[in-house]
Amino acid sequence: MNQGDQSSRPEPLVRPPRLHLGREGTASRLELFFDLAYVLVVLELAKVFYEDLTWHGAAVLAGLFVTIWFSWVGFTLYANRFDTDDVVFRIAKLIATGSIAGCAASASDAAGKLAVPFAACYLGSQLVLLALYVRAWRHVQEARPTVRVYLLTVGLSAALWAVSLVVPSPARYLLWAIAVLVSAGGPVLATLRSDKFPLHIEHLPERFALLVILVLGEAVGSAARGVHDASWAPISIGVGVLGFAVAAGIWWIYFDITAPSSARELHDVGEEEDGKSSSDAGDTDSHVSDARHDLFVYGHLPLTFGIVLAGVGLEELVVHPDKAAPSVAGWVLAAGLALFLSGVALVISGTTEKAVVPFPASLLLTATYAVGILLLAAQGTRASRQPDTALAGAD
Repeated sequence: MNQGDQSSRPEPLVRPPRLHLGREGTASRLELFFDLAYVLVVLELAKVFYEDLTWHGAAVLAGLFVTIWFSWVGFTLYANRFDTDDVVFRIAKLIATGSIAGCAASASDAAGKLAVPFAACYLGSQLVLLALYVRAWRHVQEARPTVRVYLLTVGLSAALWAVSLVVPSPARYLLWAIAVLVSAGGPVLATLRSDKFPLHIEHLPERFALLVILVLGEAVGSAARGVHDASWAPISIGVGVLGFAVAAGIWWIYFDITAPSSARELHDVGEEEDGKSSSDAGDTDSHVSDARHDLFVYGHLPLTFGIVLAGVGLEELVVHPDKAAPSVAGWVLAAGLALFLSGVALVISGTTEKAVVPFPASLLLTATYAVGILLLAAQGTRASRQPDTALAGAD
């Protein structure tokens, strides 16, 4: 049988995982379906925070968002290296998708009455990820030293989530926090090893870009919902248009600056590493991971969380555009944009190992504060010299 006949033969339904699959960088349809469950969780968390714009609400949103974000990262990094798209992997991924959908169904009160269902669903997804790494351990012997790191961190995290099911609050939430920290340490510990195993550089930026675009959909939706809830009041329409402009600016900054530059630099890093050592020299799409890959990954945490915060702030501003400034919604929007820009800076600076701006950061920071102070001073002076018509009318 010639080589052409062999290549046309259909692949078996069950294929063991292996490194350097040589697949294209595009995300699979299963990954897109998988992401929808996480978007549902983010939507629920944003809704809960919108209804409770307090420090407590912000803490709950931050804690649960970080929790669900590291779950997504865990599966993304596994699929980046070991996705064979066979029946076993598909079933496992679909079970994990259902588990995260369960997290979405309980996210509205995950820090209260629905804490146990949320933890149980999250535990289910962690057990699936653990089983996938056990499978990789069996079949990918050259990656065992680093897979061992993930087996340890995912296994310990799953154990903590399991214990939290029978532990009362507030100790339960402490176990959650420790479990998330353990999960967060997995990629860093794997990178610190001398026997690192590769990432598919073309696939990784696309997966994070898809997450960003899905989260951006929440920001655009927030502005649209605000206009609807305000019954299309003229001032709300104006604020909604400006809110859409903010979301469009975020999209522009990420997809025209952050994503292309970081992806290009990561690919260049891989080519540098290929010149030093490569266990699979024929696969040009796979490269050894280093700290710059970690900065790319972790930089997307404040970046995506900032987009979610900005969306919540925009919705409240559109619904109540006549509230006196500075309002809580205004601070939430400002904090979200600041976190987004800090994530952009971390991604770009981390991958390029250069400053985002060509001048000292202290100058930029001081100039920002100076502009803000001068604007507040001008506004205060203007307000103090205007007649108090409201008080005059009351008299």
